[in-house]
Amino acid sequence: MSKSKNELTDVSGQLFGEIRQLIDESRQRAAVAVNAELTLLYWNIGIRLQGCVLSGQRGEYGRKMIADLAKRLSGEYGRGWSKRQLHYCVQFTESFPDIEIVHALRAQLSWTHLRQLVVLDDPLKRNFYVEMCRLEGWSTRQLNDRIRSMLYERTAISKKPEITIQNDLTLLREQGKLSTDLAFRDPYVLDFLGLADTYSERDLESSILGELQKFIIELGTDFAFVARQKRIMIDNRDYCLDLLFFHRRLHCLVVIDLKIGEFDAAHKGEMELYLRYLEKHEMIDSEQPPVGLILCTGKNEEHVELLQLDQSNIRVAEYLTELPSRELLQQKLHESIERARQKLLIDKDNSDE
Repeated sequence: MSKSKNELTDVSGQLFGEIRQLIDESRQRAAVAVNAELTLLYWNIGIRLQGCVLSGQRGEYGRKMIADLAKRLSGEYGRGWSKRQLHYCVQFTESFPDIEIVHALRAQLSWTHLRQLVVLDDPLKRNFYVEMCRLEGWSTRQLNDRIRSMLYERTAISKKPEITIQNDLTLLREQGKLSTDLAFRDPYVLDFLGLADTYSERDLESSILGELQKFIIELGTDFAFVARQKRIMIDNRDYCLDLLFFHRRLHCLVVIDLKIGEFDAAHKGEMELYLRYLEKHEMIDSEQPPVGLILCTGKNEEHVELLQLDQSNIRVAEYLTELPSRELLQQKLHESIERARQKLLIDKDNSDE
C-alpha cells in the first residue's frame, strides 16, 4: 500500500532536518579547519617578516620592504594582503612567539579575534582576554565590546600583583579553574537599564530582571539566574534576598544585594546572615560556600578594607547607571588600582619589619 501524502511529507521533513544538520555541521568543521590553517599561515608569515625582512630594523628600509611585498602579494592573490595585514602578522608573532600556544589558539579563536588581541600592549591584559574569550565563547563583536568597556581593568584580578594574575590565568588555561578575582568586576556598568535620575532599589531590581540577559553578560556568562526576592525565615523573621544566582565554574550560590547609596558597615552584617543561612540550608555537598556581592552606587575604600570582607566571602562593587567617558573611567580605575598597590606596599613593609 502506498504511503499517504501526509506520511511522505512527514518523512521528507524529518530527512530535510537531518540532512540540513549534517550540512551545517560539515560547514562548521570546514570553517574551523580553514581558520586554523590561515592563523598558522599568518604566524609563519610574521616569523619570516620579522626574521628576514625587518631583522630588528624598524626604519625606512623595513617600511619600504613591507610596502613592496604588500603590492606584490595583492597583485598575485588579490585583496587581503595590505601593509596593515602584514603588520598584523608581525604583531601576531611578537605577541604569541610560542608555536605551541598558536596551535592551541587557532582551533578556538578566529583570526579576527586574534587581530583585536595583538594590538593590546599589556601581555597580562592580552592573556586575560584570550582566556575569557575562550571560556565564555565571545564573538568578535563581544570581544570588542569587552575591550572598549575596559573589562580587564574592571575585574578584581587587575588590581592584584602580577604573579597572582599570571597564576590565576594559568590555572584557568590549564585546569579550567576560575578564581573569584576573575569572576567579579568593579565597577559594573548597568547603562542598558535606562533608569531615570531618581529610582528605588525595587526599580533597579525590576530593570535588571527586565534586561536579565544583558545583566548576566555584564556579570559574566557563567552566572545562572536562580531567584528574585527569595524569602528566607530566620527565628520567625522574614528576609528577602534581592537576587540569587549560581556560578557554574565557581560551583557556588551568589547573592546580590542591591543598595541605593554608598556602602555602609551594616550591609556586611546583613550579607553575612544571608550567606550563613544559605550555607546551612541551601548548599549541597558538591558546592563551594556561597558568595555575596553588594552592589552600591558608591563605596568607601577604608570601610571595605577594615571590615575584611574577603574573609567573609563578600564582595562590594560600585555600579554605574550611565557609561562614563573612557577618560573618566580610566581615571577612576587608575585611582582604585593605585590604592590597591599602596596597600600591598604597606603590607610588605610591615611584614619586613
